Parts: sequence; C-alpha cells; structure tokens
Amino acid sequence: MKKDNDKNKNKKKIKTLLNVMYTLILLILIGVMIFIIYKIQKEGNSEENKLTYTQLLNEIQNGNVEKIEMTVGSTNLKVKIKDVEKEKTAIIPSTQVFMELVQAKVLENNNIQLETKTPSFWAQLPSYIISFLPTAIMLALIIMLFKMQGIGEKGEIYDDTERKTKVTFDDIAGLDEEKEELIEIVEFLKKPKKFTEMGAKIPKGVLLYGKPGTGKTLIAKAIAGEADVPFISMSGSEFIEMFAGLGASRVRKLFDKARRLAPCIVFIDEIDAIGSRRSSNNGAESENNQTLNQLLVEMDGFSSEETIIVLAATNRPEMLDKALLRPGRFDRQITIPPPDLPGREAILKIHAKDKKLAEDVSLYSIAEDTAGFTGAELANILNEAAIIATKNEHEVITNADLDEAVKKVTVGLEKTSRKISEKDKKLTAYHEAGHAIVSQFLPTQTSVKEVSIIPRGMAGGYTMYKSDEDKYYISKTEMEEKLIALLGGRAAEKLVLNDISTGASNDIEVATKIAKDMITVYGMSDVIGPISLKDNDGQLEYQMFGDDMQDAIGKEVKRLIDVAYKDAQEILKQNMETLHAIASELIAKEKINEQEFNKFFNN
Repeated sequence: MKKDNDKNKNKKKIKTLLNVMYTLILLILIGVMIFIIYKIQKEGNSEENKLTYTQLLNEIQNGNVEKIEMTVGSTNLKVKIKDVEKEKTAIIPSTQVFMELVQAKVLENNNIQLETKTPSFWAQLPSYIISFLPTAIMLALIIMLFKMQGIGEKGEIYDDTERKTKVTFDDIAGLDEEKEELIEIVEFLKKPKKFTEMGAKIPKGVLLYGKPGTGKTLIAKAIAGEADVPFISMSGSEFIEMFAGLGASRVRKLFDKARRLAPCIVFIDEIDAIGSRRSSNNGAESENNQTLNQLLVEMDGFSSEETIIVLAATNRPEMLDKALLRPGRFDRQITIPPPDLPGREAILKIHAKDKKLAEDVSLYSIAEDTAGFTGAELANILNEAAIIATKNEHEVITNADLDEAVKKVTVGLEKTSRKISEKDKKLTAYHEAGHAIVSQFLPTQTSVKEVSIIPRGMAGGYTMYKSDEDKYYISKTEMEEKLIALLGGRAAEKLVLNDISTGASNDIEVATKIAKDMITVYGMSDVIGPISLKDNDGQLEYQMFGDDMQDAIGKEVKRLIDVAYKDAQEILKQNMETLHAIASELIAKEKINEQEFNKFFNN
C-alpha cells in the first residue's frame, strides 16, 4: 500500500516537473526569438548606417556611390559610399521605382556598380521570425493555459488519485448514531451481492452536511478505510474552469476512473461549488449548469454491477439543486452536528493520544467548557496547548496551558505588551464589570468564568462565561436576558462615566441581530405574530404583509433593545457598590477568575 502511494506521489512530482520544464522551454524560446530580432534590428537600424531615400539620390547625383547591392523581394539596399568603410542601408519606396532609375541610366552615368542577388534562408530568417512570433506567443500561451487546466494529462486531472485510507471508525468520536447509519454503506461496499440478491438497491450517493470542522471529510475517509476500497477525492471548486465544457469533462474522467476501480468511493468536497441551483444565465453560470448536468447524468448511469458510492460534503445544503437530492442520486442525507459533552470528551481523548498531559488535567472539564465546539476546534485547542507548553518550557501540558489555549482560540491572542492609558483602563474595567454583574442576576445566563481588561484579539477586554451545557433550543426569556447581558457594558459606562464609547459596538451589533431574529425568524413578537419573514436565501421579505410591516419590525426591534438597556441599568443601579469594587479590582489586577469574582456576592 505504501509503495503504491509513493508511486502515485512520484508520478505527480514527475508530471509537475515536466510541466514546469515545458513552460520554461517555451518561455526561453520566445525570449531567444525576441533577442535575435532585437539584435538584428539594432544592427540594421543604427542611425549612423542609415540613408533616407532622398539622401541616397543626392549621394548618387554627387557621384559618391561606388556600389549598390539589391536583394530580390526586399526594399532594403546595401550602399557602398566612397571613402566610407562601413556599408550603409537605404530603404527604397519600391523595387519598381528604383528600377526606373536604373533604366534611366542614372546609375550607369555615375559609374555605379549594381548587383542583384537572391536572398538566402538565413538572410530571410529574421523576417520569418518576426512574422511567426505573434503566432508562436499565442500558441505558447494557449498551451500553457491548457496545461494549467489539466488538458492532455491522460485523465489524471485531479490532485488526489486513488488510494486506500488508513482512517477507520475508531478515529471518529462523538458521532455514534451517524456511524451506525454509515456502517450500512460499508456493508454495501464489502458485500454488494448480499443486498442485490435480496432485491435491495445499493445507495448511489450520501450527502454529509454540517458546519465546517465537524468531520465530514474524515467520515468519508473512514468509510473507505473500513471497506478497504479505493478512495477518489476531489473538491467541487476543482471542476470549475475558465473554458466552457472542461468542468463537465472532468466529471466524466472522474467517473471513468471510478468505474475502472469499482468497488470504490468518490468523494466530492464542497459540492455546493458545482451543485448549486441551476439558472438560465450565461457565462460562469452556464458552465456550472453543464458541470452539474454531467454529474447528474453520471450518477444516473451507474449499473447495478458497478459498486460506486458517491459521498459529498457541504456546509450549505440549502444551496443545492433539488435534482441532486432526489432518490436515486443522493439517497441518504446525513447531518453531522457539533459533538455533545460525551462526544467532545471522546474527541479530546483521540487527539490527546500523542500529547504529554499533566496527571491533573481533566479532559471532561475541557469538554464542559467547550459547548458548541467542533472536532476540528477541539483538536486545535490541544495543539495550541502543546505549543504554549513548549514555549513555556513545561515538561507536560498543564491546566494553565489548556486554559490559555481555549482563550486564544475563542477570544484571540493576549496582548500584554500593549500600553493602555489610565482613562481607557478605567472605562474597560467598568464596561467588563457591567457585563459580569448583570449576567450574575439573570437566571438563564451562565456563570462568569473570568473577567479581564487585558486586550485579546480585537477586544479591549472580555468577560468569559462557563458553557457547561449543550443547548438545542433557546427560550424567549433566555434571548431577552441575553440582550440585557450584552448591554450591561454600555449601561455601566453611561451610569458611572456619564459617557459612552465605541467599545460596545460589537455588543450592540450582536444584540440587534438577536432582536431581529426573535421577531423575523422565531416569531417571538406579540405585535408581529408567529411568522417567519425570511425566504430560502435568508433574505427578509415584507411584500406579502403590506407596506407597514417593515416599520412595525423596526419598532419592535427598538422596543426590545430599549427594554433590555433599561433593565441592565436597573440591575447596576441596585449594585453600584459591587460595580465599583469589581472595577477597582480589575484596574489593580487586570484579570479576576471565577472564585475571585464570586467572593463579591458571597457576603
């Protein structure tokens, strides 16, 4: 297996090298031709060696010309002037005009020797080169473009050629139900006859959809690894070309290869790049339509003997053409969600196998604090923790390294070297203290884990909350209290400093979006009613509800924000001493943890 993979890699390297060499040779040839023309023209067009037609006639009349050499088919003459060592070049209007002078015996009367000769191939070479150069450059450019597009590579047009992966279901955690569904696919690939004898049709396609990082590509590789069949992978964007018809050609070649390798798996990542809804537009849209049509034809063309399963992944299933999703094409559609608490712990254990962790590190605790994280994000946290531990010269990865990694991934890099004025420090301290205190008195909001006024990423400070549960539904009360928590920072600035700053801009942006979604998507407004105003593309549509609907929505959004802002101020007014105390602590220490924060409320 390893030898086969090495062979494929070597073939790719050789092809890439040949393409580069081919392109370089073309460029060198063009450069040589241009240099030859330049040299010839420079020598022939030197001002001191040129004679105008008028000057030539004057020299002839004055008896200064000894010899004229004329080449058949050329208007260039070589002229030998008396007492001048180098020959000069003169350009005549036409051969016919000059011959009339000869017939008038102007030359003979002046004892001028006239020689006529037939040009050699080498003498005409510059003119050949000049005439052929534009064509050569165009041909070279076309060949180079076609090489870049993958033409002429005997069907080897994609980067990931067939291979059997070593990934199995043991490498996937947090997707137990999804794995159960996919085990059937493995059985189809391993024992197709068992199903066909029962009269069952092997599914042609499986669509995996979910947010980025949930493990869609990993699952596709695991199916191929479990079934021990070749795995042909290609990204949807690789089908898109600048030349019409090439995308469809790549689809045909991809499936021709799959038929030769059957049983096998064809994996198309980011299928929405070619599988989006068809339109009647021209240009790129038309090319996409051709590519999609070819994909549909190929999937319809599988015979029962060809055990080929097409796996596709997308983050945006709503963008796909309906024809792709009908039975007989992508028969199975499986959602790959972010992992739950046990799933996150299992994923962390897989990625922690090659990491040196301190004995007191609890992966369960990390899983608790990372609700909503995908597998890729969890792997990134452990990798960042390993980097931080190495930089700090720790022998093992500690809890402190992991905490820092979580904050680095979620909030951004800590900027301890940035100098902050006392005024900005005070404003940030009250702003973050406002968030934390307001959240403390809202039953639906999670408890505070850390408050800091040290800049991280784009934020001047942050309030970090514990995320110790996986939520699948959010109530209206919870969303309203989220608005209050978001506006706690702005409320603190207004109450204490009697001023407001740009520091709350992100809070206001998030709060406004939540309020708009409450009204237009979730139907949580008594005024507007339980209706959704978003269409399939996520755009708001008001037309069917009359002209006043847009104004009504704006008023409801403003009402929600105004009420939340007022409630935030009321909470802070009742806890002004605590607000001052926590802000003072932040100014002094710059950062307070959960225990230090809770002590202000335990008296």
